[in-house]
Amino acid sequence: MKIVEHWLEGPDTERLRCTKNSRRMEVADTIVLHATEGANAMSSACYLARRDTSVSAHLVVGRRGHVIQLLPFNVEAWHAGESEHAGRKGLNACSVGIEIDNAGRLHCRGDRFFSWFNREYMPDEVFTTVENGRAAYYHRFTREQTDRVAEICRLLKARYLMHWLVRHSDITRRKSDPGPAFPFEEVRRQAGF
Repeated sequence: MKIVEHWLEGPDTERLRCTKNSRRMEVADTIVLHATEGANAMSSACYLARRDTSVSAHLVVGRRGHVIQLLPFNVEAWHAGESEHAGRKGLNACSVGIEIDNAGRLHCRGDRFFSWFNREYMPDEVFTTVENGRAAYYHRFTREQTDRVAEICRLLKARYLMHWLVRHSDITRRKSDPGPAFPFEEVRRQAGF
């Protein structure tokens, strides 16, 4: 995989143009990781690209490592919202947003696990942690996803001299994604941050 004229090129990558964003970023020095909390990568990408939504992102990474790019890396996406990091506010203006296909928090009914959109997940897809003294369940990320995210972050760091790799939850109190199931420290090391 490589970056050519601000677009990813390589196997298992495709483009789905998001035409609502056009403001150029003067400098991109931060990568922000998100979880889609949706049904699948393509439905999340289509939602982010819709003209009637106020959100967007540069990339969506699917469960098997497939990448959908919506915006070139030199165009501002609306993924960070009200945000702050390293003494700066409004990180949309200086960051690349990567959405990772994941259902997010799961709910246990008996011995079965369901997403907010009522899809059932098998026990081997469930990450269990403890929150406020009680078990909490999240959709696991796949190895293909985390490896692909690390690869993309390495490419972005080399091409744009990125200084920071952060989670959405690191830049705003309003969000908790990508959540405890995401192996953030491992991805940071793999990506060279």
